[in-house]
Amino acid sequence: MISNTFGKIFKRKDKELSSRDDVKQRLKLVLEHDRLSLDAYTLKKIREEILHVVSKYLELDTESLECSVETNNTMTALKANLPIRKIRRNLG
Repeated sequence: MISNTFGKIFKRKDKELSSRDDVKQRLKLVLEHDRLSLDAYTLKKIREEILHVVSKYLELDTESLECSVETNNTMTALKANLPIRKIRRNLG
């Protein structure tokens, strides 16, 4: 009987800690997303600047260029897919 009581108490604390940690992690992800979220205009400007810089060295398929912001449990990443048509040989 005493061991059952202790078991219930410790389980409850473990569940409370686990639940608290889960809530903390979710809040952290929400705050990171809010801090790093980009509106359509900003993402468009980033896309244009990437295109401008990389186009000095490579001929790109500008119609197929894709930029996106992706978030998983551990990080947020800006992903750019830059289809290359050819490499510019004369850079001078």
